[in-house]
Amino acid sequence: MSKNLVIVESPAKSKTIEKYLGSDYKVLSSKGHIRDLATSGKYGFGVDIEDGFKPNYEPIKGKKKDIAELKKEVKNAEKVYLATDPDREGEAISWHLYDTLGLNDDNYDRVVFHEITKNAVLEAFKNVRKIDKNLVNSQETRRILDRIIGFRLSKLMQAKTDGKSAGRVQSVALKLVVDKEREIKAFVSEEYWTIKGIFNDFEAELFNYNHETLEIKNEVSAKEILSKLSKSFTIEDVSKKSKNKKAKPAYITSTMQQDASNKLGFNAKKTMSIAQKLYEGIELENETTGLITYMRTDSIRLSDEFIKSTYGFIKGHFGEDYVGYVKKTTKKDNVQDAHEAIRPTNINRTPDSIKMYLTNDEYKLYKLIYDRALASLMSDAKTLNTTVILDNNNYQFKATGQIITFDGYLKVYNEDTNNTILPEFDTYKSKVIVAKDITSEQHFTKPPARYTEAKLIKEMEELGIGRPSTYATTMDTLKNRGYVNIIDKKFVPTEIGFQITDKLQECFSNLINVEYTANMETDLDKIAEGKKVWYKVLQKFYDEFEPQVREAFDKLPKKEVVKTGEDCPECGSPLVIRKGRYGEFIACSNYPKCKYIKQETKEENEIIDCPNCSGKIVMKRSKRGKVFYGCNNYPECKTAYWDKPISDKCPKCNSVLTIKGKKIKCTNCDYEKELDW
Repeated sequence: MSKNLVIVESPAKSKTIEKYLGSDYKVLSSKGHIRDLATSGKYGFGVDIEDGFKPNYEPIKGKKKDIAELKKEVKNAEKVYLATDPDREGEAISWHLYDTLGLNDDNYDRVVFHEITKNAVLEAFKNVRKIDKNLVNSQETRRILDRIIGFRLSKLMQAKTDGKSAGRVQSVALKLVVDKEREIKAFVSEEYWTIKGIFNDFEAELFNYNHETLEIKNEVSAKEILSKLSKSFTIEDVSKKSKNKKAKPAYITSTMQQDASNKLGFNAKKTMSIAQKLYEGIELENETTGLITYMRTDSIRLSDEFIKSTYGFIKGHFGEDYVGYVKKTTKKDNVQDAHEAIRPTNINRTPDSIKMYLTNDEYKLYKLIYDRALASLMSDAKTLNTTVILDNNNYQFKATGQIITFDGYLKVYNEDTNNTILPEFDTYKSKVIVAKDITSEQHFTKPPARYTEAKLIKEMEELGIGRPSTYATTMDTLKNRGYVNIIDKKFVPTEIGFQITDKLQECFSNLINVEYTANMETDLDKIAEGKKVWYKVLQKFYDEFEPQVREAFDKLPKKEVVKTGEDCPECGSPLVIRKGRYGEFIACSNYPKCKYIKQETKEENEIIDCPNCSGKIVMKRSKRGKVFYGCNNYPECKTAYWDKPISDKCPKCNSVLTIKGKKIKCTNCDYEKELDW
């Protein structure tokens, strides 16, 4: 008997959804994309530029068997339901399945659900539709753009620099990092001083003289002011103001990644991987169900059903006073509002009630998402803010404090809140208060902070660069290409990162910039809405882009190759010094035909005695050129370190010490110390 065939893109979903639908349905997975652009045609684009950018698709390597199995199942199916992810990428996968499997409008339907729960899935099958070709066109345009820009600029950078790749989004993100670093290097620190009055239960800082802004530039000025002050202060003004502190809306992809980084220490890739598992389904006691809604979204909208159930939960657990309101923001032009925000699928499924079924990291992220969504529908917190102005010989000092008079959403979602409590100054009948001490302190202005991953994602989101689905991969690309190093969790551009950015700005400043990239995202949105024709957008771009690429190939000098004076032992070509992610290495000039990389000899780089055998710890390179330190008796002894070991032993446990950055660290315990050189 034929069954209805449902095709999803993820194997993790298939069994769960099949249970929901029952015996009349068979659920299979495409295992992601089944086709991609070929590498044929002009420049290997896989696109016929002369024929309206017509794409040439081919099965992804290893997918022919999967396609054959799906075709076989389609022949035996009564009806086919394409149930891939509810975004442009998912819509494109559905279209590729439709086209490859030979479906027609009579024997298929498109099914979309934003959470993998029984009710949501069953409801989705009651509201089927056909593939939205506008969404497919938008994704297809993005893919072709990325292919054209990536292939042409990467080839250019490989010929002219030590870089490996360039791209529409990655290169703009790298420029942000490079520009920030140059801003830091150009920064000139300035001295300034602060003066504080220290009282029994609070401090007040000098900010005005004769009610005019006061800046203290040096120690001489600070001492002069101190000489004019007494320890008696007059209470000039006390103001109290009640304020409401609003909860933030439920998470979108970027804000989830930012908070997961800041609060949990997760990078974007890890956050999205865990969120994917929570979305696709976790096995609980009696069921497998998705715990959160779809995690790639830039909308803060919440469903009416979720709002209603959450209001009931809040009222039942915290009381009527804690029931809040739906947070609304002005919709940005580049926001796709078809999705909901990231929220729990069931507000009654509290983090602690299912903790036993989750890994520690899954629990942490689920709790973060749950608490944020719950708090977004709770009432405002209320505070009483107090500001007091004190006068001392015409010098005005200010102290501020805050009291939380009603916790509201803060009951479930703690945020940093200044809760400094000031005394009741109204009780001072004399209006005079005596300080215990008056102090001065030297400071220096600080340069702008480097981007953390969270801050860079926030910047990209605010500038309209990329999409929720691309942030994590962009971060990875910058790191994997060796364009940035991560130092103290901050992005620091490498020499290659500077080089790539400078070359691109020399020739493509009009294209590789924030404004152009953001405008291109807007064009992609308009294609998705049916307001722009996809191939016309591509044509306009290409007509401007390609002449600039050709000019750049002629204009930019070839990168200098430093020969070592040695010949390759495998093919006889000269050996040259190359730069990679992990520094310089010696390799064959005939790459990629010859992939020889010279390894350092054991004799010339012995560092310390191996602690686990009679061998020596020597510097080695991985297949990708990364330096590490391992025993020369490998594979018999597998002792190895990523950081350079030294001859000194740990004073606490007598283990090997290594140099990591500006510190000496033990490989076995928590001992560390700053380098003294």
